Amino acid sequence: MSRHSAKEVDPGDEEHREVGKGLLEEDMGPSSAMAHLYRGEIHRMKFWRERLDRTTNWAVLVISAILTWAFSRSDVPHYILLIGVATLSVFLLIEARRYRGYDIWRSRVRKLQENVFAYGLDPSAGLPDPDWRTTLSQDYREPTIKISAEEAIAHRLRRVYLPLFTIMLAAWLARITAFSPAPWLTSAAVGLVPGPVVVGVVTLFYLGAVAVALRPRTWHAKGELRSENLRN
Repeated sequence: MSRHSAKEVDPGDEEHREVGKGLLEEDMGPSSAMAHLYRGEIHRMKFWRERLDRTTNWAVLVISAILTWAFSRSDVPHYILLIGVATLSVFLLIEARRYRGYDIWRSRVRKLQENVFAYGLDPSAGLPDPDWRTTLSQDYREPTIKISAEEAIAHRLRRVYLPLFTIMLAAWLARITAFSPAPWLTSAAVGLVPGPVVVGVVTLFYLGAVAVALRPRTWHAKGELRSENLRN
């Protein structure tokens, strides 16, 4: 008989197989271990939500300081506002990266809300996703980022950064027109870079930002509040 037959299985192996068995059975209500699991995911989601808010707050503070400085004296160069746009872009990239992390925990919370708590409150509204336990289990075994960088950037542009970019653009246009005696294409020059080139680069940047933010797409960040959801 083989040394590895079923009769010679190490009892310790059997004990390890039983660890966690029955912890989250199909007929369990939203209580006990499930409640602790949900509470932990809410805490992680809240922590990452606060990180997003801190990034936004820093972006608003920085551009407020730049706007104040740009219009404090007539001899302040207009490209200070373009530096502000570049700084705002850095904050956008940081916040998009943090949003992708936040979505990991947010998606788990939504999975539990949709398939445990919503069903427990009103079973007649429909059955839960039959594969939700497998999906959530796999995500705990191998956590993965669920949305692309472009979708995260689009989301943060729509929510926060597109209005901030618009304010910076309006301030820059006012600075090179109303606050300059020279023609605006001439006053838009930055050093040896002629004004038309600067205007062209700024135009391309803003067209790209609008295209990323507003183009039709399939959103993979499920459960987020969006204007089209609120209109339904």
